[in-house]
Amino acid sequence: MFTGIIEEVGTVAAVTPLEGGRRLRIACSFADALRVDESVAVDGVCLTVVAQDADGFEATAVEETLSKTALGDREPGDGVNLERALVLGSRLDGHLVQGHVDTTGVIDAVEALADSHLVRVRYPAEHAATLIPRGSVCVDGISLTVARLDEPAGTFALAIIPHTWDKTTAGRWAEGDRVNLEFDLVGKYVLRAGATDRQRGNP
Repeated sequence: MFTGIIEEVGTVAAVTPLEGGRRLRIACSFADALRVDESVAVDGVCLTVVAQDADGFEATAVEETLSKTALGDREPGDGVNLERALVLGSRLDGHLVQGHVDTTGVIDAVEALADSHLVRVRYPAEHAATLIPRGSVCVDGISLTVARLDEPAGTFALAIIPHTWDKTTAGRWAEGDRVNLEFDLVGKYVLRAGATDRQRGNP
């Protein structure tokens, strides 16, 4: 479990193609503190550490992961948002994030405002029910708030504060970029429970 509060932006040091997936080597400052089998969210995708040393760690993205996320787009030199798993009892500063990406979206527009940036993201229509104005959404691993929701257009907007813009990969987003989307966990369970009740004929 994660919170969507990014610890650091790591760098993709190497990508090794596998038969159906790819093995990523990520350079970061906390690699020496990691252990094999530990979970790290990489751009919001929960990956398992399969090797590590003082300079970085390695993780494998299999076919299923690549089909549902934008990790297949990442190349050596790219920055990636990193977060280690939540320690039980820690302060929850973002929101509950599983690292299980629901789908990918596309950056539709980036607008510089006086003291922030407004980023519009296009999302698949089948996920519209999981979004609400001022609700939580995880974009490339970052816990963010839906500032505006335009369901007919299939977009939502994010108001990115300067700290987030500077300390995550948000400051590198450009129109047309694919981003990983994980929708609010609580909202998904509520929707599922309602759908089950309706299938059973409950009011």
